Amino acid sequence: MELRRFLGIAPFAATLLALGGCQHMPDTAAGTSWQDRPASAESAYLERFESVEKAGGAFSYDILKPVPGASTPAMMVSENVSAPIAPSAIKKVMDYAAATNSTALLIWHDGKLVAERYFKDNTVDTPLISKSLAKPLSAIAIGRAIALGKIRDLDQPVADFITEWKGTPKAAMTIRDALSMQSGLLEQGFAPGPYNHWARAYLDPYHERYIVDEYPLTTEPGSTFAYSNATGDLVAIIIARATGEKYEDFLSEKVLRPIGAAGGTIWLNRVDGVPHSGCCINLPAQSWLKLAILLLENGRAGDQQILPEAFVAEMRKPSIDNPHYGLGVWLGQTYAKRRGFAGPRSPLPKVLHSAPYLADDVFLFDGNGNQVAYMIPSKKLVILRTGSAPSKPAEWDNSFIPNTLLSGMP
Repeated sequence: MELRRFLGIAPFAATLLALGGCQHMPDTAAGTSWQDRPASAESAYLERFESVEKAGGAFSYDILKPVPGASTPAMMVSENVSAPIAPSAIKKVMDYAAATNSTALLIWHDGKLVAERYFKDNTVDTPLISKSLAKPLSAIAIGRAIALGKIRDLDQPVADFITEWKGTPKAAMTIRDALSMQSGLLEQGFAPGPYNHWARAYLDPYHERYIVDEYPLTTEPGSTFAYSNATGDLVAIIIARATGEKYEDFLSEKVLRPIGAAGGTIWLNRVDGVPHSGCCINLPAQSWLKLAILLLENGRAGDQQILPEAFVAEMRKPSIDNPHYGLGVWLGQTYAKRRGFAGPRSPLPKVLHSAPYLADDVFLFDGNGNQVAYMIPSKKLVILRTGSAPSKPAEWDNSFIPNTLLSGMP
């Protein structure tokens, strides 16, 4: 059986393992190779794989670590919701969200939360499954590391941190290549059985070592758009080696707390091990909203410049091989009725956009299950929708919610 559901992006967490904070160097440093990992790791991997097979592709995270955030109270919906968005437009998109397996829909405009609704017993405090919302978060983490002087710039070689790649073809990969999904690493795909790169890079208890030591380079770095979870997971390794902090601790202390965002949990590959940065962090809806607002505000949160403004500008520039993707974010222009995560030439399914966006500066977080945050600077508007894809035969329309709200604005 092809494990399409879990190889696309991880499902919701079920088990929480509270781990105390450790002060030693992150467990991503050069050292033990994947081939030299403990013998018990192989049986643990096969057990995980078998559990996914038996569940028909579903998987419950087995080791979750808390990622503390700010203690700031939740944002409250403004009492004045009549302007500038027409109430009828807000109702229409709320009805659409309710009919399409959503867990939350939040609308923020010009400094105020003007509408907020949760579905299926979720609340403002529920940590929601991220899927690939985690990828723009990882790009924000890189920008924060640049702001703090831990990474020089986007064109610094990844091999400065993953030193095992020095003297190999992977040494040509830059930070920019990794964030733009032009790393050159094998594109995401599906294969039966446990002995393939995609399953190993996701479920192995030493997945970070597998990505460094075994995951193949298939094209020249910087030349070809090839979306993959393995490329997304490079960021956790890079951040740990660049900063001397575990990725999850860096997110907590340097990203979530400074912007006043609540924390959640993140999946570790093993006890006291390494998290995935391309998926597998669970945060409340308002935390995802605040991350989107951070980019709308050009990297500023209150009176603090969290990200370099120039970095945010680079995020919104199309990559060389895909006009719809920047650095961790998707771009609303140029228009395509259907746009696929796997890239412009892939035959895999593509997301419907029934009409061009009604603003030419839309950019967005966009993940598996149609989890999306639309950022529209010209209208000072951010819209967040989380959840799962609509039940068949219904199809998600990626332009419906923003265009409906834009139509209801002067």
